[in-house]
Amino acid sequence: MTTEREPGSPVSMRDRMLELQPNIEGKGGVAEVGGPLSPIRAYLSQRGSGRVGDKTFAVVVLVCACSIFAIVLFILTILVFRSRLSLLQFGWRFFTRQAWNPVSGNFGALPFIYGTLATSLLALVIAVPLALGVAIFLTELCPRVLRAPISFLTELLAAIPSVVYGLWGIFVLVPLIRDVVGPFLVKTFGWTGLFVGPNFGVGILTASIILSIMILPIISSLTRDIMQAVPNSQREGVLALGATKWEMIRIGVLRNSRIGIVGAVMLGLGRALGETMAVTMVIGNQPAIAKSLFAPGYTLASVIANEFSEATGDLYLSALIEIGLALFLVTIVVNAIARLMVWAVTRGAPARVG
Repeated sequence: MTTEREPGSPVSMRDRMLELQPNIEGKGGVAEVGGPLSPIRAYLSQRGSGRVGDKTFAVVVLVCACSIFAIVLFILTILVFRSRLSLLQFGWRFFTRQAWNPVSGNFGALPFIYGTLATSLLALVIAVPLALGVAIFLTELCPRVLRAPISFLTELLAAIPSVVYGLWGIFVLVPLIRDVVGPFLVKTFGWTGLFVGPNFGVGILTASIILSIMILPIISSLTRDIMQAVPNSQREGVLALGATKWEMIRIGVLRNSRIGIVGAVMLGLGRALGETMAVTMVIGNQPAIAKSLFAPGYTLASVIANEFSEATGDLYLSALIEIGLALFLVTIVVNAIARLMVWAVTRGAPARVG
C-alpha cells in the first residue's frame, strides 16, 4: 500500500523509510535475527560508514590540543637557551642580587622581583574587597533592571587597552596622588613608615591602584559565576533556619564559594604579575628597594619593555631574557593553581552548609 504525495511537498523520514524498505527486501536484505531490516537500519545502511570522518576529526583535534603543549615547550626552551649565559655567570644569585649596572655587567633581579610582588599584592588588597562587593551585589542584592548594565560596565573595564590605563594614570591619577591623596596618607598613616619621603605622584602606590582597576573585572566576573553555581537550596535552607540576609550570604554562599574565590583572586594575581605598559608608565622605573609606597620602583615586565631594545652586550640581553623566564614560570604556576581551585569548587567540591 502506497500513499500519494502532492508535488513539491517535503519528504518526511517515515516516507523515506517506507520507500527504501521494499527495495531492500527485494534484494534479500535480512536482519541478524533472520527477518527483514527495519526502516531505520535500512536507511543507515545506505549512508555508508562514517569511521573515516570520525577518525579524521579525532586526529585533527588531537593535533590542535598537542600544539598548545608544543608552543609552551617551545617558548620555555627558547627562554632557557637564550638566557644560558646569565645562568652560567650568576646562577641562583641572580635572583638575590640588588645590583643592576649594564655598564659593568653586574646584574641582579631582586629589585624587580620586589617591585612586582609589592605592586601585585597591594593591587589585590585594593581590588579583592571591591570585586567581592560587586559580585555579592550583582548575585544576591541587585534589582533585575540594574543587573545587566552594571555587569556590562564591570566587564567593560577588562576591554580597555593597557596603554589607555597608563595615559589615564599619567594625566589623572598621578596629580591626584601627588596633590590630594598623598598629603592625606602622610597625615593619617605617616607613622607606619609606608608613606614617607618625597611624593612625585609616580611610584609603587600609583602602579598598584592602576593594577587594581585592571584586575577588578576579572576577579568580579569569576566570583559572580562561582557564586551563581551555588545551589539555591543552600540559600533556602539557611533562610529557613531563621538566618538574616547577610548570614545567608556568609554561610550559604561565601562559605561554599571560598575555594573558587581564591582561584579567581589568583587569576587576578597572574594578570597583575604580567602587566607591562600601564605599570611602566606610572611606576617610575627605578631599580631600588624602598619601604615607602611613594618611592619609584621597577617590575619584571617593565624592565624588559624598557631596556630590551637598549641591550647591547650578550650578557645584558641574556639577563633580560632570564627575567622573562622567571616571569613566565611564575605566571604558569599561578594560573595553574587558580584553574585547579576553580575546577574544585565548580565540579569536584559539593556545596556544604555548616
